[in-house]
Amino acid sequence: MRSTDIRSTFLDFFQERDHRVVPSSPLIPSDPTLLLANAGMNQFKPYFLGETTPDHPRAVSVQKCARTSDIENVGRTTRHATFFEMLGNFSFGDYFKAEAISWAWELFTRHYNLDPERLWVTVYLDDDEAARLWQSVGVPSSRIQRLGMEDNYWSMGMPGPCGPSSELHYDRGPSFGREGGPAVNGERYQELWNLVFMQNLRGEGSGKDEYPILGELPARNIDTGLGLGRLAAVLQDVDTECETDLLAPTFRLVQEMAGRAYPGRDGSDDSMSFRVVAEHSRSIAFLIADGVMPARDGRGYVLRRLMRRAVRHARRLGIDDPVLPGLTSSVIDTLGGVWPELTRQSELIKQVTTAEEEAFDRTLRQGSQLLDAAIGRATTTIPGRTAFELHDTYGFPIDLTIDAARSAGLTVDEDAFAELLETQRRQAHRAGQGRKSDAVARQDAYRRITARHGLTDFVGHTSETAETQVLALLGPNGELPSATQGDEIELVLSRTPFYAESGGQVGDTGTIRTPDGDLRVLDTRPGLDGLHVHTVRILDGEVRPGDQAEAAVDADRRAATARSHSATHVLHAMLRRVLGDHAAQRGSRVEPGRLRFDFAHFSPVDTEPVQTLVNDYLLDDPDVRVWEASRAEAEAAGALALFGEKYGQDVRIVDIGDASRELCGGTHVGHGSQAGPVHIVGESSIGTGLRRIEALTGADALRHHDHERHVLHELAALLNVRPDQAPDRLRQRLATLAETQRHLEKLHHAELEKHADHLASLAEPVPGGWLVARTIPDLTGTDLRTIATGVLSRRDRHGIVVLGTEANGKAALVAAVGADTGVQARTILTTAAREVGGGAGGKGPIASAGGRHPENLPQAITTAAEEARALLADR
Repeated sequence: MRSTDIRSTFLDFFQERDHRVVPSSPLIPSDPTLLLANAGMNQFKPYFLGETTPDHPRAVSVQKCARTSDIENVGRTTRHATFFEMLGNFSFGDYFKAEAISWAWELFTRHYNLDPERLWVTVYLDDDEAARLWQSVGVPSSRIQRLGMEDNYWSMGMPGPCGPSSELHYDRGPSFGREGGPAVNGERYQELWNLVFMQNLRGEGSGKDEYPILGELPARNIDTGLGLGRLAAVLQDVDTECETDLLAPTFRLVQEMAGRAYPGRDGSDDSMSFRVVAEHSRSIAFLIADGVMPARDGRGYVLRRLMRRAVRHARRLGIDDPVLPGLTSSVIDTLGGVWPELTRQSELIKQVTTAEEEAFDRTLRQGSQLLDAAIGRATTTIPGRTAFELHDTYGFPIDLTIDAARSAGLTVDEDAFAELLETQRRQAHRAGQGRKSDAVARQDAYRRITARHGLTDFVGHTSETAETQVLALLGPNGELPSATQGDEIELVLSRTPFYAESGGQVGDTGTIRTPDGDLRVLDTRPGLDGLHVHTVRILDGEVRPGDQAEAAVDADRRAATARSHSATHVLHAMLRRVLGDHAAQRGSRVEPGRLRFDFAHFSPVDTEPVQTLVNDYLLDDPDVRVWEASRAEAEAAGALALFGEKYGQDVRIVDIGDASRELCGGTHVGHGSQAGPVHIVGESSIGTGLRRIEALTGADALRHHDHERHVLHELAALLNVRPDQAPDRLRQRLATLAETQRHLEKLHHAELEKHADHLASLAEPVPGGWLVARTIPDLTGTDLRTIATGVLSRRDRHGIVVLGTEANGKAALVAAVGADTGVQARTILTTAAREVGGGAGGKGPIASAGGRHPENLPQAITTAAEEARALLADR
């Protein structure tokens, strides 16, 4: 069965059982606790946590997932992957174990036609109900195994819903290892489908099993995940996912590039490398298509690590030419029909992979040079810290360091390297856990408020004021009974006109008045989806939960922000018109009177024609239309859904004329002309394949224009010309100045040459050679070096020159030695430098010194001259 049929069979099966098909969310999640989408349930988390109520109690999806926690196992086993499509069915307080188990068995045995005799099941230790249900559909007790919390109990890694799970495994036969079921051999008895029975509530704790179970959930849920690649390998009777139709074309291309065939599942390094290169290429293509760019940290580091690991294994296979552009292109050809974002972003994927592979090749060359130097210094072992610095600072792989050391007859202190790597990992983990713990604690507080009061009624699209009620106050440690003058806290209202920061648009500010208090709203942001949290300062009086309140948005600031937001949409449209569809938004910041727009592109952009297009379009005063539709209807109408943004089934669409149509929840102007003018003030690179435009809008753009005009008029007055003549006249003046500076430099150099001639004629014969020791006023240290080397060039190679000068209240000394003296110049100045209150530096034939006591310069010259005489006499 082909992968397309596997997907459609799964979706059709659950659609027939009243499940609503939900599109995959992007790999960049909206959840701040997640780096990348790693499970089908991620986008349904608010439903499981009770933050929001789903439109329908049953869902089915094919979710793109990325996981790198087991990256080192990819290629070593046949079942691990860094990217996979997870097929899942979900119940939100609707059906439970009986239906989930019976449907899973029916789908596997009757629709996918898997041999029931080869299916095994694992259940949680004391989940007798699940075991009975599996037996009732036909699984004998001999093929049902009970495992502990680490294997068969699920939670989100924080207090909240949890529950036992049950997994369906497939016996792939004796060639994959010894028998005994999933408890004995996970490679032979491969997990295909995990059914999670979300029925309990867990408390605080760490790890997979170090937390208490607090009780039962009021509503029980189902969350399942079936790996498409693993099932495809079974149904297509191949050993690995790389050999399925999901990756086979890319896998064949790797073999063509290597000039040899895949050796099969023989446990060799080559076998592993073939699979790593193909599998990682798919992950790379999907990550870039969903807006991830290579970086030194975060999800960008995940991508960079995958790219470098793929290139490294390609080089191991003897592929020296670029591999990533061709392999990711193969991924696009294979999967672009199912995942159209791959095709839409094909040019960007090509550009990013090309640039990153070239950069990594430079890193390898640089690392090789540093490694060669380390090998040259080592006697038996390369220190672990050296290997770690190569790995951490230069991205040089440890296995290449080990291979090079072995070739040179050396070893690497791998234990020390591993210890440093683990220390770094623990530090990063602690920092991440701290941030995650704070975020989780805050979200728990928001959930409690939502459970009591529901979500915020946002009226800001139609009104800038609202009669409302204070629902809750929050300080650093949780909810507060009251707050008084001077306190800065978070506040939740039942109804609000304040827009909460999202989609790049900053949150609203304004005022809130209660019977006993006046509050200034400093910011508004989403606590949870649909819950607006206001950061406020109490200006006067006291505020308490339950107070009635009048809320008013800062209307001028809101209008300026709306101008910037509408201008951002038009800027996006014009960039795509000028550069192509690959120039898609990768981030934005919309503020009153200014905007920042990040987009995908690989070279500097001439912003003048873009600015002209934007302003011309806005001057035509296009209508701004806001309408709502289902997400499917909006996308069918050509609305842009931006990566990294979270959308529900019903969405809000903003049209600005016929050039821009985007899904957007932000505030906008009523007509296009109200958004202008737009003045671009900067364009720059912010990373591989990413550019940033910064611009001013409305009154801020006009003020900037007035300032520039004022500067131009002031410059014209200084040059005594009309403003339109100022640039040419300034260029003339600068050219004249540059010519004058060159002439002065020639005169100065001639003057230094005269000094050198004169001093060479004054050389004092001393035992072992000759000596020049003099002070010359009003020169720089650079001038002294020029004169000193000039003196040496005019005499034989047996002399020493010591010169000093005073400039800007400081003393400077220079010593230069002839090539045949055998003297280190720094030695001559060591004592003399202390006399002027400084130190000597340099090595070889020339050295310098400086100090804060120029009054001691004559004595310092005398001291240096005596040292020089002694050194020459001892030759």
